[in-house]
Amino acid sequence: MPDTLRRGLVGGLAALAAAGFVALGVWQLQRLAWKTDLITQVETRIYAAPTLPPPPAEWRAVSARRDQYRRVRLTGRFLNDRETLVKAVTDLGPGDWVMTPLATDQGFTVLVNRGFVPAREAPEPRVSWSRPSDPQTVTGLLRITEPGGGFLRANDPAAGRWYSRDVAAIAAARGLATPVAPYFVDAEAASGQDGWPRGGLTVVRFNNSHLVYALTWFALALLAAFAAVKFARRPTIKADRRTP
Repeated sequence: MPDTLRRGLVGGLAALAAAGFVALGVWQLQRLAWKTDLITQVETRIYAAPTLPPPPAEWRAVSARRDQYRRVRLTGRFLNDRETLVKAVTDLGPGDWVMTPLATDQGFTVLVNRGFVPAREAPEPRVSWSRPSDPQTVTGLLRITEPGGGFLRANDPAAGRWYSRDVAAIAAARGLATPVAPYFVDAEAASGQDGWPRGGLTVVRFNNSHLVYALTWFALALLAAFAAVKFARRPTIKADRRTP
């Protein structure tokens, strides 16, 4: 292949790579703006005055972007005989979330994550917790359902093994007949709470490394552009035609 053609081909590929890296950097800046806006929205929601949870007429519009971590307040009676334990790992160690349906005064059922209970460690029995039968008012954060299961661990309703808070699957397994909301609520910690389950352990944390990714892509774009210019300016190597 002639040297001029080879230089042009390599330089063109380097320029194409530079353009691609710039596009990826711009995309990461757009993601950064989106993530920053999301974090601002969530921080506003979790400290806002509680409102009523979305009623059935609004369930089709419920989404993570619009509703995740909304602070809500609902009143009703716990269906303690339909309680479900979902595996969890928290700052308090391994254990379970206590998911209990709440038949609300609004005429539908909401799964409430009453909080965390530690795992049983033989020969110690599993810790016990209260199961109130009188009307309860729950304040907490609205969460979007978690279908399927956990990482590499699928939910097994028949065996009673749950690794994610899959609202539809739990409702079906527990035979909840009334309308069940497509979301659940993480209950806040009760004032002076020292027993189980322990509420208020919702982790509100977002990975926001988009600026680092953007700078990385732009740095690669500069390197690729430098390579393109270097090959474009590289002197042509002429063949030595002298006769020996």
